[in-house]
Amino acid sequence: MSAATLRRPTLDAPVIQPIVPDPLLAVVGADLPVPLVTGGERRFVHLDYAASAPALEAVVEAVQRHLPWYSSVHRGAGFTSSVSSEALEGARHVIREFVGGRADDVVVFTRNTTDSLNLLASVIPDDTTVLTLDIEHHANLLPWRKAIVRHLPTPSRPEEIAGVFAAALAEVTTAHALITVTGATNVTGEVLPIASIVEAARRFGARVAVDAAQLAPHRAIDIEALGVDYVVFSGHKLYAPFGSGVLVGRRDWLDQAEPYLAGGGAVGTVSVQHAEWLPSPARHEGGSPNVLGAVAIAAACRALIDAGPEAIAAHDHALLAHLDRRLAELDGVEPVTVFGLDGDRIGIATLRLPRPAAEVAAALSAEHGIGTRDGAFCAHPLMRRLFDHAPDGPVPNALRVSFGVGSTIADLDHFVDSLATVLRDGPQWDYAVQHGRLVPTPDPRPRPTPF
Repeated sequence: MSAATLRRPTLDAPVIQPIVPDPLLAVVGADLPVPLVTGGERRFVHLDYAASAPALEAVVEAVQRHLPWYSSVHRGAGFTSSVSSEALEGARHVIREFVGGRADDVVVFTRNTTDSLNLLASVIPDDTTVLTLDIEHHANLLPWRKAIVRHLPTPSRPEEIAGVFAAALAEVTTAHALITVTGATNVTGEVLPIASIVEAARRFGARVAVDAAQLAPHRAIDIEALGVDYVVFSGHKLYAPFGSGVLVGRRDWLDQAEPYLAGGGAVGTVSVQHAEWLPSPARHEGGSPNVLGAVAIAAACRALIDAGPEAIAAHDHALLAHLDRRLAELDGVEPVTVFGLDGDRIGIATLRLPRPAAEVAAALSAEHGIGTRDGAFCAHPLMRRLFDHAPDGPVPNALRVSFGVGSTIADLDHFVDSLATVLRDGPQWDYAVQHGRLVPTPDPRPRPTPF
């Protein structure tokens, strides 16, 4: 089932409980006790998945299995080097399967989604027009500023997006055109109609890149079926926080460009003045690769494949429906959206609150053991739009909750109940701004030391 066809239950629909075990998959830290400033401990409720998701237990197990065999890749003569080389290349096959890649699609390992988009921006031909929407994450706005770029206003209805791109493509005079668009916004979780966007692009011979950082952990992606040219996403949002991301897509632009990161491993032969660069993916993976990161992200992809995209989407929808119903009980709390609550959303909700979001987030963490996020979520143009601020006006601050396969109905109930308490009674501790963040003062909570 494609992401474009999935729909979330509306507020008027009957209560739907998850049709799979709750949580869907086991994550590390699910029973982690955290100290409270008011004394005692409680189980940590992680509701900041959209920033960095917890690791799947299956991912940690895969990394631990490979650690004794960890070694250099492609150039070492030892048996462990052969095993590590096979693990790195095997990870590419699993990732290609996860996104429904074509047989000749290249899988390039990067550090994260931002790195992947900067890599893609570095390889597009000079005579290329880039089209994006104004709802994009900064990672899909900033890398294109050296190109011929147009940031298009997002319409109020998702079914009109393809027409906006088509109208802009009709005016393109360059030899190449690239639409680069989020699969699901990191602010509201709303899923974009990728299939219709690709259809519009094809009419004008344009290519499409999808920022799937938020979409990949929640929905099936099928590059070949959709006709997408490039997909990028991060391991740390896909339950594999080991420092790896990927760019998957067509080879030609990648092979025609200068290396993104010049160094050993990217070359066939080198003289003092010349270099013969290898084809992709090696061409853009100079230096020693992050083998453990590749193993981790492939293990996450395999776990999500095995869990099944339908089960993951159903889990998402059930939690979202429950959250919407609970939030409707609170006066002055409003989820913000681009298109409205009836469309498909992944497990993200950004809330307009009657109290300052930074104050609420700090109290939820320190006094209730709940991890959320306040801010503008690296999407300043979209946040200004959602909160009716001028395009160059102050950046709003809101509260975002986000969840995934390790989340439960009980997590959301604890969040809503605690939110109601904070909104009604206010914080029960003193807080002060340090390094731009509200933090408890004093903060008596003991902390673990990693070293």
